[in-house]
Amino acid sequence: MIRSMYSGVAGMRSNQTKMDVIGNNIANVNTNAFKANRVRFQDSLYQTQVYAEAPMAGGRGGTNPQQIGKGVTVAAIDTLFGNGPLQPTGRDLDFGIDGEGFFIVSPDENGDVRRFTRDGVFYKDTESYLVNAEGYYLLGVSNFDLNDPDMPLQTAPPDIQADGSNLGRLRIPDTITDAAGDVHRLETFYIDGSGLISAVYSNGQVYYPGRVALAKFPNVGGLEKLGGNNYGVTRNSGNPEYGSADQGGLGILRQGNLEMSNVDLAHEFTEMIITSRAYQANSRIITTSDEMLQELINLKR
Repeated sequence: MIRSMYSGVAGMRSNQTKMDVIGNNIANVNTNAFKANRVRFQDSLYQTQVYAEAPMAGGRGGTNPQQIGKGVTVAAIDTLFGNGPLQPTGRDLDFGIDGEGFFIVSPDENGDVRRFTRDGVFYKDTESYLVNAEGYYLLGVSNFDLNDPDMPLQTAPPDIQADGSNLGRLRIPDTITDAAGDVHRLETFYIDGSGLISAVYSNGQVYYPGRVALAKFPNVGGLEKLGGNNYGVTRNSGNPEYGSADQGGLGILRQGNLEMSNVDLAHEFTEMIITSRAYQANSRIITTSDEMLQELINLKR
């Protein structure tokens, strides 16, 4: 009876963990690019009462082991990285990834500290750098004149190195000054499916300030959620492999679209009901075992 009470406690604790995960999934049903979590259970330790025995020659047959389980435990909390639906927004700095890749963002201007995200909402700061809501810089290959850091080139940017060694902050200048000293204002810009940034200025010329980089991992399930829609590298995720969108399975960049959460509300509510009933059933194990102990104590009277 004491064992059954501890099994009930283990069941309640495990189902409470699952309910916590379900609650977080539902809370993030409208979070951009959120990836739902899933809890998996496994049976816990066993106490062997009788060990298995082989058949005896000329004697009795074999017997099976007799074991009493000690309840349940959480085996894993997985992140489900299935793509959420892309929702059109019409905003120039909203990007969705149709594939497996991640944007690379960094809280420092050198890009040494890197975070990875599927959330494609970006802005331009006062220096025309592309940043997210937390002020993290969007990384890619910058393509500016070495002698004039404010002048984007009219030739395509260099390829992105697989190790990410040539990544830096991306910017789209609001104005440029040509060799004659004339100032031209930004008219419009476009980012194609490969991440190439094309900017048109008031002189009618097209310039290419850079290219957005994406990353993928050998084991995407090994990434660590850091909050703020960001992920971090762990020892089990493997090192990131960098590249351009539409290459190496990274996916295609969709300007003017955002990835929505992949939470399935119907599934989450069904799991919530099942988990609630399982929690109730485990609580009944405790109350029933308590009643049995009470009957045992009453034998003394």
